Amino acid sequence: MLKEVERWLSTRSWSVTDRPLHQLMAAKRTTGSTVSVVLPALNEEETVGEIVAIIRHDLMQQVPLVDEIVVVDSGSTDRTSEVAAAAGARVVHRDEILPRIPTVPGKGEVLWRSLLVTSGDIVCFIDADLKEFSSDFVSGIVGPLLTEPGVDLVKAMYDRPLGQAAGQGGRVTELMARPLLNMHWPQLAGFVQPLGGEYAARRSLLEQLPFPVGYGVELGMLVDALHLVGLDALAQVDVGVRKHRHQDGQALGRMAAAIYRTAQLRLARGHMIRPSLTQFERGEDGFEPRTHSVDTEERPPMSEITEYVKRRAA
Repeated sequence: MLKEVERWLSTRSWSVTDRPLHQLMAAKRTTGSTVSVVLPALNEEETVGEIVAIIRHDLMQQVPLVDEIVVVDSGSTDRTSEVAAAAGARVVHRDEILPRIPTVPGKGEVLWRSLLVTSGDIVCFIDADLKEFSSDFVSGIVGPLLTEPGVDLVKAMYDRPLGQAAGQGGRVTELMARPLLNMHWPQLAGFVQPLGGEYAARRSLLEQLPFPVGYGVELGMLVDALHLVGLDALAQVDVGVRKHRHQDGQALGRMAAAIYRTAQLRLARGHMIRPSLTQFERGEDGFEPRTHSVDTEERPPMSEITEYVKRRAA
């Protein structure tokens, strides 16, 4: 490990217990910062309501740390929107945001568009499929952005159990993202959960970043932020244990392909002859190929979008 990373681990890796809520509230009052929490959601009616309710109770009613909770529905066919609204979130459908640009499927697309329907100086992203959720996920990653002026982006780190096996979750992280980062961006080797969906950042940084529309958004954002603001502006906070719905092996394969493509674009901005992935499923006549396109589209920095610029100037 690079000496720079060893130093970073000792100065930019914290625990949620390092910053109690009263300290965060004092810093929020001093800085005048506002905080938006965004939950990208697709068919998450079983979990989204509890997450919203806990954030509202702990961080809006008990203490006013969070100023708004926005659930961006990316085309759910279940009751995600109704459950989220009943729990107290403002729900916005992905297709209603920036309608002049047709939407494409993908998590990164939703996160990018969320900048247009939130107002916080600090934007906190939380996945909507978390189970046994704790508001520490929010306060933990927002904390350094309120108390450390030089920090611009904070990732959550945690244990990720797979079934009854401790620490075996995050398979795409271990098999794809971590090797890529260690080989090509060794300054980022200290991140425990580089692909984790729980992170917070200053709006002033997010609006300068391009957003890969799909699964590559977390890796792309981390790499681009490193180049834009430097390692010391990035941090991570231990928030305990993350439990969520796990995807099957083929879905993980598609995720890995998108992440590799995102890395490749950042390494060379070059041309990929075949941005697709063929997988196999056993059918009546043996193994049948299934070919999926790999997410290659990226949205430009939000600071280049006319509607966003006008809204910020208003």
